[in-house]
Amino acid sequence: MTTNTATRSATRGVLYVHSAPSALCPHVEWAVGGVLGAPVNLDWTPQPAQSGSYRAELSWTGGAGTAAAVASALRGWNHLRFEITEEPTPGTEGSRYSYTPELGVFHAVTGLHGDILIPEDRLKAAVVKSALGEVTLLEEIDKLLGKPWDDELETFRHAGDGAPVRWLHQVV
Repeated sequence: MTTNTATRSATRGVLYVHSAPSALCPHVEWAVGGVLGAPVNLDWTPQPAQSGSYRAELSWTGGAGTAAAVASALRGWNHLRFEITEEPTPGTEGSRYSYTPELGVFHAVTGLHGDILIPEDRLKAAVVKSALGEVTLLEEIDKLLGKPWDDELETFRHAGDGAPVRWLHQVV
């Protein structure tokens, strides 16, 4: 069964490009525009946390799964750091994706208030790894909550406080 954007639940979210070198900025716009189905022109501002890089934010609306599609389009790009969120709908949970070149992609399911929801099987696996002495339970829970990504992105987040945000709606 195939679904298109018109039949999926509408949702919204925010893309935070925390750092991108200037040469990569138009490629980010092109990739995001390809997912959203409309041209994207972001307001790039210098990223004080990393010389020679830029940051931008984009609020978007689209079908459920749009955040996953954007994360897939942008993952693997060197020198790019981003996060994208997607709000829950009546039929879907929300999502949060974080990406850094060093750590790759982190994905979490989020609830109505933005809390990360950890599936039961992942918690059980963390307990087993801890019991086997592979890691501590705290280390494994930190990974499940995305702490390594949060730690790496925190400097970039604060450097962008007060940056402009634009809204873009997905073409249906």
